[in-house]
Amino acid sequence: MNVELREVHDSDLPVFYRHMNDPEALHMAAFTPEDPSDRDTFDAHWARIRSSADVVRTVLADGDVVGSAAVYGVAGEREVTYWIDRAYWGKGIATAALRALVTEVPERPLYARAATDNAGSLRVLEKCGFRAVASARGYANARGAEIDETVLTLVG
Repeated sequence: MNVELREVHDSDLPVFYRHMNDPEALHMAAFTPEDPSDRDTFDAHWARIRSSADVVRTVLADGDVVGSAAVYGVAGEREVTYWIDRAYWGKGIATAALRALVTEVPERPLYARAATDNAGSLRVLEKCGFRAVASARGYANARGAEIDETVLTLVG
């Protein structure tokens, strides 16, 4: 499968919105918007990040929009995030997309966070060179509770 990143187009947003409202994906991601079904909040969020200095990309697999990936935050504290449509989990797409993203954004360190029980996301991050450096607890909107999270960093 050919995985590419490109600039986000307006036509990608309905696809991202649909991804963001998959109950199983929400549970796994854990740290999600308070109400992912609030389209106005979703649109305002995407308008804000698309006009920022953050690096925000659409993930394509064989030409189809399958997710998004981004680097955001202030210098020295920049963090990666990604979301891949559940139908494409386990196919190496997240790993390929994150590798492309960290190649595009050479600044280091980069950070990442994932729910500690999200083994798939932790494995993607590790395959891309991120290493666990700390544990934390945070409120996970998708689970309605405080949960453990793993903090990772990419230094090289």
